[in-house]
Amino acid sequence: MAESNFIDYAKIFCRSGKGGRGSMHLHRAKYHPNGGPDGGDGGRGGNVYLRGNRNLWTLLHLKYERHAFAGHGQNGGKALATGSAGADKYIDVPCGTVAYDAETGKYLCDITEDGQVVMLLKGGRGGLGNWHFRTATNQTPRYAQPGEPMQELMVVLELKLLADVGLVGFPNAGKSTLLSATSAAKPKIANYPFTTLQPSVGIISYRDNQSFVMADIPGIIKGASEGKGLGIRFLRHIERNALLLFLVPADSDNIKKDYETLLGELQAFNPALMNKRRVLGVSKADLIDEELMRLLEEELPTDVEHVYFSAVSGYGVDRLKDLLWKNLDKDNKEIGTDSHDELVHRDLKDTVLTADFAEWEPDWDDDEPTEESDEFDLEDLVIE
Repeated sequence: MAESNFIDYAKIFCRSGKGGRGSMHLHRAKYHPNGGPDGGDGGRGGNVYLRGNRNLWTLLHLKYERHAFAGHGQNGGKALATGSAGADKYIDVPCGTVAYDAETGKYLCDITEDGQVVMLLKGGRGGLGNWHFRTATNQTPRYAQPGEPMQELMVVLELKLLADVGLVGFPNAGKSTLLSATSAAKPKIANYPFTTLQPSVGIISYRDNQSFVMADIPGIIKGASEGKGLGIRFLRHIERNALLLFLVPADSDNIKKDYETLLGELQAFNPALMNKRRVLGVSKADLIDEELMRLLEEELPTDVEHVYFSAVSGYGVDRLKDLLWKNLDKDNKEIGTDSHDELVHRDLKDTVLTADFAEWEPDWDDDEPTEESDEFDLEDLVIE
């Protein structure tokens, strides 16, 4: 099977630029023998930024670019010449990308808008030239400041899909069928578990030319939060969803138990997901009649709204859309802002970092010189 181009995880070694050192130059001229110090300041080191780019959909472009180095600041020169600043490094990422410290797993920042820029690392300041240190008692200072050192950070980037509704269910619950029947998305559909191996997103049309975005993630099984099945590989995508649609097929042995199992896996993964609105969709309703639906009402959970539907026959699909829209509209009115922003980021666990990047290796040689020496050149003390 060909390797998927949907890359939603990347690890990058970032390094800002060091500041240039100040100059110790002493000015001498034919008719100005006591010119004094005129050493310029060093330039600042380059910064490392994350930048949102709406034209990107995955982190594929970072799969083989495993380092991001900003430029070093240049040294100061004679005649109060300031060294040039180091080039800044911008890492373009799709909207919905979250950055974590790879060493500690701590949350760093979140990129949600096109053009949004967040500084990851600040470049070192340039050192002051000897011109700044002249005094009445020390008119020819033969010293200057070195530039500040660079900063280094190993960063983990996670892409979390921006969608209004997230589909949650066991394998073969009908998630991909619903998405394909209500949008132009064409996820893979087959009669075996884990048909969906990567998330799919579709735009669902609603009344009066309105629409909302729905995301389908691979099926969840019991123990997914501990790494079983596809584990937590894709659970992070539903952290951004304003509304979670739980799908349980009508031919399930116990709809309520299946719903509670799914809910438990989400709680174990990120307890903040329990604050999101939830809707229960009983799929494959064409397999049962209305009398059986009435009997099942007594067994359904009472703390969540539910609807019977069949994506194949179209039964109840409009009612499902109405229920989803009602909850989305209620969510926006109560929060007053974009409901994606209510996401509470969790820190990454050490076990997750170890499992996902077990084979990760840097693609640069640390033995190669990457910066200029801090030792002063004799040219700085040349008397003209």
